[in-house]
Amino acid sequence: MAISREVSYRLERLILDGGLAPEQKIPSERQLAARLRVSRSVIREALHELQGRGVIETRHGKGSFVSTMVPGSDDLREQGPLMHLFEGHPRTLYDLLEVREQLEGQAAFLAAKRATSLDHHRITKAFRALEETDPLSNARPDHGFHQAIVEASHNPILVHVLNSLKNMMLMTVQASVANLNPRAEKRKKIVQQHRQLYEAIMAGRPASAQKVAMAHVRFVSESLRDMENEGSELIRIPVIPETAGCQHSSIG
Repeated sequence: MAISREVSYRLERLILDGGLAPEQKIPSERQLAARLRVSRSVIREALHELQGRGVIETRHGKGSFVSTMVPGSDDLREQGPLMHLFEGHPRTLYDLLEVREQLEGQAAFLAAKRATSLDHHRITKAFRALEETDPLSNARPDHGFHQAIVEASHNPILVHVLNSLKNMMLMTVQASVANLNPRAEKRKKIVQQHRQLYEAIMAGRPASAQKVAMAHVRFVSESLRDMENEGSELIRIPVIPETAGCQHSSIG
């Protein structure tokens, strides 16, 4: 491996492990050369390679910065290079589930309080679609059920944040479906949790809805970790972004 490629790989790991955050300024070429004990020309070549892949960006007169996680685009289907980089990191799945647990718990709480009759109709329709789909291939309906709940929260910031991470969130649902649904006892528990969540929201019980939503995501996370600890290799299915003509489905 060329020295510059090795340096670019080390910088990638620093970003993935949280040593450099999205939009954070990268140390100067001189500082990086001293820290990594290579020449500035090697550092320059490594940064150029990362810039070419969109992982970092250079701002004239200001230096190099880690790219933003979510592109500044009105098209929420678009995913930036940094997002793709994180998708390949083994820890990202669990980081996303931590985010889902908190945000979807809050969304369920708000949906139980604020859902309109139209929201109830949409949530019921999404829940029925989930029930009627083969549990071994129901990632999209699962995702759509949770999205209907998020939208019923009537918190536009919450909806936007989760939609902007839609493809990565769908990855967690696909992982759950591929790894847990083939196991009868896990599948039965997930089906039960979905029904409890649906009933709590429809009955207007915010605290109960929040508790069930958080417990559901936590169960998925803990079950996947248990599988890995037992030596199983998780199936991580790459997300195929929807085309512009597709109806949006969403959170998981």
